[in-house]
Amino acid sequence: MPTYQLQVNGKTQTVDLDSDTPLLYALRDNLGLHGPKFGCGLGQCGACTVLFNGTATRSCVLPVSAVGDARITTLEGLGTPEQPHPVQKAFIEEQAVQCGYCINGMVMTSVGLLAQNPKPSEAQIRDALAGNLCRCGTHSRIVRAVKRAAGTPVKEA
Repeated sequence: MPTYQLQVNGKTQTVDLDSDTPLLYALRDNLGLHGPKFGCGLGQCGACTVLFNGTATRSCVLPVSAVGDARITTLEGLGTPEQPHPVQKAFIEEQAVQCGYCINGMVMTSVGLLAQNPKPSEAQIRDALAGNLCRCGTHSRIVRAVKRAAGTPVKEA
């Protein structure tokens, strides 16, 4: 079985896995990181999203052999309970979390969006988040949270 050196949340991690093992499995099963979730296994729901060199990427369809020396950031690598990442803080302030199924993907996609476009319009936010499935319908609160994190005035609901 090949050995891979992964750069995850600022640390080098070593895993012994088959080359076609999805990155998601390495993160959850081998490294004990549970921010990225298994949702559909097809890269369509967004629950498994991580930042791959700063870009929101579906980890369930990315084989560990394709990671190379890329920097991987999971939800656990963004902030701490004492000092959450600005997007995490905004999600808390807007009470954007309900069941938790989509939240990893929503947060990680939002962080990736704001890194590329610090002041997105509401349409750009909605477009960026469109690939993340949400079961409980907290979309309006999620959009408000991303606006808050971007420093855009938020209308109170």
